[in-house]
Amino acid sequence: MFRRDKVKIGIAFGGGGARGFSHLGAIKAFEEFGIKFDYVAGTSAGSLVGAFYAAGYSFQEMYDVVKTMRVKDIRKNVLPFTPSKLDGLINIVKGRLGDINVQDLPKPFSAVAVDLKSTKEVCISKGNLAKALAGSCAVPGVFQPVEFENMLLADGGLQNTIPADIPRYFGCDYVVSVDVNKSRSYGTDSNKFIDVIMCSIRILMKSNAVRGYVNSDVVIAPETKRFKATKTDGLDEMIEEGYKATIDAMPAIMELFRRKRKNRCKTVPKDIIFLK
Repeated sequence: MFRRDKVKIGIAFGGGGARGFSHLGAIKAFEEFGIKFDYVAGTSAGSLVGAFYAAGYSFQEMYDVVKTMRVKDIRKNVLPFTPSKLDGLINIVKGRLGDINVQDLPKPFSAVAVDLKSTKEVCISKGNLAKALAGSCAVPGVFQPVEFENMLLADGGLQNTIPADIPRYFGCDYVVSVDVNKSRSYGTDSNKFIDVIMCSIRILMKSNAVRGYVNSDVVIAPETKRFKATKTDGLDEMIEEGYKATIDAMPAIMELFRRKRKNRCKTVPKDIIFLK
């Protein structure tokens, strides 16, 4: 077990849909090496995993939850090709963690979303946990936006898919991030309309992810290209990829715990709404 009296280290779990199962492999490796973090932040699927991690769930407990989950448990469309409500996700969170607030979690945690009214990023560190997570996971066109504190929340990946800057704002000296979607930027040799649009979206997502890499001291990036972000197929394989990538990064992670604290001047970004 590492001593925690010298530095504060945060963990940021990135978005990536079903590829977020790879986060569990990272958590398995953290447990094996006795690594504990001082702050947890997450975007989209990463916010869901991060909340359970902040609640004290072990790898095995999380695995027991997700191995029985199906897409239909979360996405319950009334009509085909229409955005679904996130009541299923809300019920899962409440059933497992209780109808609690973000600030009630044992470990400090923030979920990242985007307010469609103001177009600003929202860092949620207080308020109803289940609704905060639903808002962070509300992918436009797939899920309906979530009403929360006079805002209309959508997926945090629209602005901050790897929220490494959030633990820094809350006083962490160093940040470890898990990027489960590093293949987001693959190109296309097609000039078809839909292929060009999808490639353009991936390019925008790549630019978004740069912010997370800049604010991370160590990035764990599992190989997840062969898995679909919209399907739960390959759960065990995704977990294994997350585990292997974390083991590979472990020397660099362990080095962070040996460093000295940094003297930081904390500033509040003007383009982020903080609920704390």
